[in-house]
Order: sequence, then C-alpha cells, then structure tokens
Amino acid sequence: MDGIKRRLNESVQLKLSFTLSLAILVVALVAGVFSFLSALDEAHELQDDVLRQVAHLMDRQRLSPAAPTTDARLNEADEESRVIVQRLGEVSPSTVGVDAGGVLPLSATLADGLQTLEVGGETFRVLVKTTASAERIAVAQESGFRNEIARDGALRTVMPFLILVPVLLLIVADLVRKMFQPIAALSEEIDQRAEQELHPVEDRHLPVEVRPFAVAINRLLARVGQSMESQRRFVADAAHELRSPMTALSLQAERLTDTEMSDVAGERLTILRQGIERGRSLLDQLLTLAKVQSTTVEPRVSLSVQCIYRRVLEDLMPLAEVKHIDIGVTDMQDAEVWANEMDMTTLVKNLVDNAIRYTPQGGRVDLSIGLSDGKVVLRVQDSGPGIPLAERGRVFDPFYRTLGSEQIGAGLGLSIVKAIANRIGAEIRLDFVNETQQTGLIVTVFAPMSDELRKL
Repeated sequence: MDGIKRRLNESVQLKLSFTLSLAILVVALVAGVFSFLSALDEAHELQDDVLRQVAHLMDRQRLSPAAPTTDARLNEADEESRVIVQRLGEVSPSTVGVDAGGVLPLSATLADGLQTLEVGGETFRVLVKTTASAERIAVAQESGFRNEIARDGALRTVMPFLILVPVLLLIVADLVRKMFQPIAALSEEIDQRAEQELHPVEDRHLPVEVRPFAVAINRLLARVGQSMESQRRFVADAAHELRSPMTALSLQAERLTDTEMSDVAGERLTILRQGIERGRSLLDQLLTLAKVQSTTVEPRVSLSVQCIYRRVLEDLMPLAEVKHIDIGVTDMQDAEVWANEMDMTTLVKNLVDNAIRYTPQGGRVDLSIGLSDGKVVLRVQDSGPGIPLAERGRVFDPFYRTLGSEQIGAGLGLSIVKAIANRIGAEIRLDFVNETQQTGLIVTVFAPMSDELRKL
C-alpha cells in the first residue's frame, strides 16, 4: 500500500490516470445505481397500471370474474405471469390450488387500493376495487414474476454503463499515455545524447505547458556549453603559452650536455631533461584533448585503416624497438572508415602508444582490421598486464592511471581516445587477451563505415 501511494505521489501520469479512472468509476456507479432504481420503480409502476387497467376494464364492461377451472391448458401456461381476477372473499369450494388456477383466499374486509399480501407462502400484488354494481373484485399478480421482469428491465437500462465504463477507462488510459509521450520522447532524446552534444532541444512539438521547461533546459545547455568552452579554451591557451618556456628549457638543457660537469651533475641533468620531456608531452596531450573536445565540426572523408596503421607504426617504431617489442599488423585486409584523418590518426596513435608503454620487454603488440554489423573493427592487442574489471569504468577519465602502474604518463591517452570516439560516433570495448589469467589487453574500436564500403 505504501509503495502504491509513493508511486502515485511521484508520477503525474499515474496520478492523473488513477484520479480520472476513480472519478469515472464513482460517477458510473452512482449513475448506474440511480438508473437501476429508477428503472425498477418505473417497471413496478407500469405493472401496477396493468392491474388498474384490468380492474377498470372489468368495471366498464360489467364483466364478472369466471369460476375457477382445472383446464389442462392452464396447467401448461405460465402460472406466474397470469393475472388473477376474482370476487373479494371468494373461496374455492374445491381443492384447486392457486398455482393450478384456483382463487386467492382473500379477506372480504380488505380496503380498496393496491397492496402487497402474503398468501399461501407466496407474495402477491393485489388491487381491490368496488365496481359500479357495488361488487368488490380483486385483481392480483404474483410479485416474484413482477420483480423478475422489473429487474430484467432495470438491468437492460444499466447494461450500457457496464459496457461503456471499461471502454472509457481504456480510452482515458491511452489518452493520458499519449499526452505524456512528448515528455517521454524529450527525456529519451536528452538521455541518449553524448557529453558534447549540447545543442538545443526541439520544443515546437511539445505541449504549451511543457514548453517553458524545454526553454529552461535549452538555456541551461547553453550555459553549460559556454562554461565547457571556456574551460577548454583556458586549457588550450595555458598549454600553448607554456610550450614556449618548455621549449626554451629543453634547448638550455641540451646545451648543458656539451658542458663539462661531474657525474652527479650529469645524472641530475638527465633527470631534468626527462622531466622537461614529460612536461612537453603533457602539454601536447592537453592541446590534443582540448581540440578533440571542441564543438567544431571537422570534415570527414573515407580513410584507409591500413594507411593509418602504417603512419602510426612509422612514428612509434623507435619506441617499440627500445623495448624489443614485436609490433605489426596481423593481416593484409583493409577497410575504410568515415572520419576525420587527424582524429583517426590521433586515436590509433594513442592506443598503440599505450600498448607499447604497458607491454613488458620482449612483448607483442598486434593490430588488426575487421568488419562487423556495418562497422569497421579496429583492434589493438598487447601482451601487457591488462586493465582490471574494477577500473575499466574510470580509465577513460582525464589524468586517471591504473593502480600500481610504473609507466611514465599523464593519464590522458585513453581520455583522448574516448573523446575522439564520441566525436566520430564510434564505440570502444576492452577485453582480456587471456580471460582465465586476466592478462593482456584487447582494445576494440567499432568505427563508422565508409559510404562506398557500406554499399557493397
């Protein structure tokens, strides 16, 4: 009961449907009871009029009630529906009962008018009348038959309510559901948007009552977009401004290498140069992240995945050779993706760079291409430690690095990959190479297929 009350308080649609349905049921119940009682009373009144008309006919035509008969045809007739006409006080001298066509044992002292009497264990509606010839007659009919006819007529009157109320409840439920469909469609549209999709929602198809809510959402989206753009611009500007000082420091450190110095100073200079190099790499990644997160629409073309792999391997081969890593493309199959060239190159380069960094000495990094459900599948597989299941939800966050990692980095590589994937409409999946030992990592990117390849 508490759960139902809580749902009614939380859901406007459910509350409206429940209230309208309850109102319809209450109104239908009151109207049905009133109609039933009115029809029942009217049916009884009509039946009383039948008794009055019979009595009036007997008086006008100066007819006299016939003597009781035991004709077999009366036994075959419906004795409950017959109208009994007899002189008041008349008692059948024979053993013929009322059900067999006999008269009612009525008292001669009954007053004129309509009355309900209990006779022989049965109830009768009796009209007593004194005719113009001073003869008192009684016109009677069994009440059970009268009530059955009246109930049937009253039920026929209520029958439209019994049919229309369920239909009306279904109509109300469907109408309320359709009234709230624009709101449900609006919530579904907003829920399915990516993080960078901050364009205004369409409010022309929304009801007037909901339009202010949509306008408020659009204003909020505009403010959020401005705030995010300001943050990206600040990061990009800061990184750009820091590149010149870092370049100058790098040049000064290179000049110091030509100067005679002690071994201790040489070691410290090496550490300084490594720190400067990490700083420059961080600035480059910050600039890349700010660029791929921007709302600027980059032109897309049909790109060969093999060409992108070849270009990335040429840039990162020296890094793999230092660690004696066997790296390459496992097959000669090619496919074309529909994306921006710089975005795809940056995406693949960050994935391969991560694979090389986290793969131990003498390991292996394989790149492959495939097709699946209208998507181009780019797969980068390494023999490193992999990413634990508990951390896969956070590895795409900026500056997050896997626990226990000793590799040098800023934790922006996978953030850049995720931003580019959202930008081009791709999906990313992480898996273990060895599911049993939970080692190795397979990064699978499902990228949009080129139009030419899709037509084949």
